[in-house]
Amino acid sequence: MNTDADDGWSLVVPLKPLALAKSRLAPAAGELLRPRLALAFAEDTVAAALECPEVRDVVVVTDDASAGRALAALGALVVPDAPAAGLNAALAHGARAVRERRPHGRVAALNADLPALRPVELARVLAVARQFPRAFLADAAEIGTTFLSAAPGVELEPAFGGASRLRHLSSGAVEITLSGVDSVRRDVDTGEDLAAAGSLGLGPRTAARRPAAAG
Repeated sequence: MNTDADDGWSLVVPLKPLALAKSRLAPAAGELLRPRLALAFAEDTVAAALECPEVRDVVVVTDDASAGRALAALGALVVPDAPAAGLNAALAHGARAVRERRPHGRVAALNADLPALRPVELARVLAVARQFPRAFLADAAEIGTTFLSAAPGVELEPAFGGASRLRHLSSGAVEITLSGVDSVRRDVDTGEDLAAAGSLGLGPRTAARRPAAAG
């Protein structure tokens, strides 16, 4: 983790209360395992992000106390979802929390469900994002978004959810079109997604909880 106060990225990672998270995983994982997998995804995402040399810190926005404790233990700064008004409001709130501490900091939103995330691939994405006022990375389906960045002095303007790739394009953000960064694009909502992430190599916490039905 980069500790230079004048450089590096602050990543904002939003996480729903675990009781509500990853509902589409229930058919593959079952209701008892689903919230544990949601936490494992977030833990592996945060741990990998903090290992990336381009990352100064990770801010997790969540109202789930147990998840907050687990992610804080990994080194994340946890802030409550004070707006309680959905994903994009949570991300904007997290970005404001970053800028209150680092007014001229680089900030990026990163999905919490990237259990195969590789620090070296995240570093490549961040290096490209550094070249633009705002930039984003589409998900593996090329419909949604897994990453959105804002340069110092630039508002994040998150528009996540559903077909967010087109919304971010329309907002003026530059699409990052790197190859070889599959782990940053591979978010997980379904059992099929989890199997695809497994082919990339899951983080240790997700691997330990992965259901047999997910391959």
